[in-house]
Amino acid sequence: MVEQLAPPTEEHIWQLLEGVSDPEVPVLSILDLGIVRAVRVEGEEVHVTITPTYSGCPAMNVIATEIRLLLLAEGITKLHIHNQLSPAWTTDWMSQAGRQKLEEYGIAPPVDGTATGHMLNLFGKDTAVRCPLCKSEHTHMVSQFGSTACKAHYQCDDCLEPFDYFKCHA
Repeated sequence: MVEQLAPPTEEHIWQLLEGVSDPEVPVLSILDLGIVRAVRVEGEEVHVTITPTYSGCPAMNVIATEIRLLLLAEGITKLHIHNQLSPAWTTDWMSQAGRQKLEEYGIAPPVDGTATGHMLNLFGKDTAVRCPLCKSEHTHMVSQFGSTACKAHYQCDDCLEPFDYFKCHA
């Protein structure tokens, strides 16, 4: 006799998705990034909606495959993964835990751009990004383009260490 599995729940799917890492920044889950926009369960069918951090993000295919493999391993065979481009992803969707994980990993997390500053402002001035290593705000941008499209390359003027900055997108 084959054991009947209980239908999946949205809560269970969300818990499972916490285990899917971003392939470009493996310290972050896709939930930390805020790219999972919705989970819907309709009977035995599961729908997961994801939004890329950039419209041409090469990691999205890998992420969709990882979601599919994870849920298949849980016995979920009726799975639909939807890509949603609008509204566009914003760093506001990142979790606070994700921002902390980035900094602990050595990548400066995005900030809101107000008091401490963090990005090239409208007048072309490069304001300081806090160094994730020594916490100094005496830093400078080396390149607007880092190891991936979502990061810029910075250097700390105090500890002299180079680091990536996860660009802010609003």
